[in-house]
Amino acid sequence: MNAPAPLSGLSIRTADLADPGEFARIDGFVRSTPGSSIFHRPQWSRAVELGSGQRAHYLVAERGGAITGCLPLSEIRSRLFGNAMVSTGFGTGGGVLAESVETRESLAEAAWALTLGRGCTGLELRGGELPGGWEPRSGVYANFSRELSADADALLAAIPRRQRADVRKARAHGLEVSFGADERHRAAHYRVYAESVRNLGTPVYPRSLFDAALDQLGAEAEVMLVSLGGRPLSSMLCFLADDTIQPYWGGGTGDARRWHANDLAYFAMMCRGIERGCSYADFGRSKVGTGPWARKRFWGFDEQPLVYGLRTIDGRQAREINPQNARFRLKVAAWQRLPLPIANRLGPIIARGLG
Repeated sequence: MNAPAPLSGLSIRTADLADPGEFARIDGFVRSTPGSSIFHRPQWSRAVELGSGQRAHYLVAERGGAITGCLPLSEIRSRLFGNAMVSTGFGTGGGVLAESVETRESLAEAAWALTLGRGCTGLELRGGELPGGWEPRSGVYANFSRELSADADALLAAIPRRQRADVRKARAHGLEVSFGADERHRAAHYRVYAESVRNLGTPVYPRSLFDAALDQLGAEAEVMLVSLGGRPLSSMLCFLADDTIQPYWGGGTGDARRWHANDLAYFAMMCRGIERGCSYADFGRSKVGTGPWARKRFWGFDEQPLVYGLRTIDGRQAREINPQNARFRLKVAAWQRLPLPIANRLGPIIARGLG
């Protein structure tokens, strides 16, 4: 698409992420623009498209040959959950990244025109300042973060007493922590994560999505495993970018709680951030009222309510994918009882449509 605005000299088009020069220009703009996140990076859009099959549309605003804004979009198509444009697919952030109000509003309108043109019924912005007239949605998710201490000893002293005790118990059990992006770490992470989300009653994403994220982000992504005698108990796929470490896809097996593996995972992840020169840890979003949300609060992380933006055709109800919704309770309970091999076979087919 190409949507010029001749009076202001602003033009909006869909970027060609297969062009190395274009890819590098966009990545440079995102990295240098305040308010950006890893979900604005072209690597994320490419990973989602390669890993889930959901088409990427990356909108770029330019004036005088210089990029002034961008809006990464994923076209999510699902027979169960409906069709929508999302910024960004499988991300907890995104939205319009722009240097001016004019650019922000123009990108949002171009995205809406694309949404209609592709036959989607709604557009979701998962971050950034909302354009005028958009419906805000709040109270569903909260994000958690904290500043990192200078070293591991100071970090241990700074965490709440109960969690500090649990970390020490985990260490006494002889749990091992390792990091990597090789096949052993990838396969182990997927086994742990798949069991964890099945126990929560939600379908697991395709492994190809995790592999694509690791491949596209390279040195800025890795898997952390917490194991006992070589048996993985807890795992996190983490991102390290922009002075921040972010554990993103993580979970634990049914035995993780017994050995305090998840507590050690949180602590080890923060230590890894310190080791890699990060100043902050971003623990991502959790649905308000869920177990992960409560666990992050127990750890004393800073909680920030998230506000997303929605726009739907003719005021239609936005698609609903929150498993906390009453209409999903029976389905969640049924999924929790599925044998793991069946859940792992069916889950990726369904989860591709969640976005």
